Amino acid sequence: MRKVILGLAVSLDSFIEGPNGEYDWCFTDQDYGLNEFFGRIDAIFIGRKSFELAQELGEAAMMPPVKQYVFSNSMTEVPADCEIVSGDIAEQVKQIKRQAGKDIWLWGGASLTASLINEGLVDELWLSVHPILLGSGKPLFRGISDRIKLTLLETKTYETGLVSLKYLIENQ
Repeated sequence: MRKVILGLAVSLDSFIEGPNGEYDWCFTDQDYGLNEFFGRIDAIFIGRKSFELAQELGEAAMMPPVKQYVFSNSMTEVPADCEIVSGDIAEQVKQIKRQAGKDIWLWGGASLTASLINEGLVDELWLSVHPILLGSGKPLFRGISDRIKLTLLETKTYETGLVSLKYLIENQ
């Protein structure tokens, strides 16, 4: 079965964007394991707001050319390489996970992440912890309903101070 992997940048104080929605604090000076990760996936789960942001950013969003599942109850149209997921998302995610293919990148947003974690549908976390305290912004883990036990799979420290943390979610 395919795995859903939450993979994203986070500040040391656990924000995924600054107080004004900014991402200018994210390091882009090197790969930080993205190319290896992109070889492991063939699909992305993405919320509507994150999808719209990625569309605005274009190539700067660093999205690999894979199928995108856009989670939205309001969108009616997406590009040909995308599919809208709405309604009972838990059942649809279970069906997608059972399909043949590589793993799936859960890229954004915060409410989609909380929903999928609360449903036990996220298998791994890959957090790129940036050495910055933002003080405020959008927190990564809001709306998580229960304790979730994690097992550390891997750590990697970069000379920039970024620390890559990979965890297995055990409460499945």
